[in-house]
Amino acid sequence: MAVRLGEVNMKHGLWLAPMAGYTDRAMRLVCHKYGAELSVTEMVSAKAVVYGDKKTFALARILQDEGPVSVQIFGSEPEIMAEAAHTLANPTVGVRPVAIDINMGCPVNKIFGNGEGSALMKSPELIERITRAVSSAIDIPTTVKLRTGINKSSINAVECALAAEAGGASIICIHGRTREQMYGGLADREIIKNVKSALQIPLIANGDIVDGQTAVAMLRDTGADGIAIGRGAVGNPFIFEEIICALERREFTGPNIETRIEVALLQLKTAVEEKGERIAIPEARKQIALYLRSFRGAARIRAEINRATTYQEVEKALKSALYEK
Repeated sequence: MAVRLGEVNMKHGLWLAPMAGYTDRAMRLVCHKYGAELSVTEMVSAKAVVYGDKKTFALARILQDEGPVSVQIFGSEPEIMAEAAHTLANPTVGVRPVAIDINMGCPVNKIFGNGEGSALMKSPELIERITRAVSSAIDIPTTVKLRTGINKSSINAVECALAAEAGGASIICIHGRTREQMYGGLADREIIKNVKSALQIPLIANGDIVDGQTAVAMLRDTGADGIAIGRGAVGNPFIFEEIICALERREFTGPNIETRIEVALLQLKTAVEEKGERIAIPEARKQIALYLRSFRGAARIRAEINRATTYQEVEKALKSALYEK
């Protein structure tokens, strides 16, 4: 099983899925370290790019040492999306992304209410127009992220995926839930399988992948060419190594407490370097808390981290776990 995206060859097709508030450079870096073959940035507004918003460009910035990264954009106007894609594909700071990903799956009310994200699935014709506009504006691949539909009475993932393919998408990624489901319930593998059967281009499956076993099952049940891991990788970049071991039928030895602390601090240090302690420390708490899942005294350590305002304070709290083994 191999997936090619432009100049990037992926042996297993393992993606770190885009997640707003999570997939910053710090998280991308540690996930690549443990086997992610492609990562996708937090979604950025196409309009904000066109209007030159500095914070948006900061979200989209990629550095040389990260590994293959795609930038995800959202919007609903083909011309704006095309202009933003062209700008991001030719950055003045940082390195070029390997692809531009179009968000057609975000379910949150603010995005959906503006006719963006998963709301685009109401109009396969608009999906094709947006994808064609973006694909025509850049010299790197275009990928598209979809859901199964708006709700259970409007499952149209096959139609929308075919529209994106007709517009020039190189790869489709589908989250196996409807917009109405948000992140609840179970991902529908049968619908993902139907999309895979309809497409000529590769398909990446997303949803409910939390370990090696669920990754293997997703690939087996859907026939997908690869998988994207989202929430399962938060505080657990080791999931990519676990999945690789499962796919290659090798034993996986999970990280010990020392490794978990080391990687959590690497992620935090990277975030602090990028954003400063005032922003990075509060943002990182939700991820650091999940690194604590195997720690004795996790509740106490978590409380200390929630009070911490500096890298050194977080480091001290985490390393105190070594004395509770």
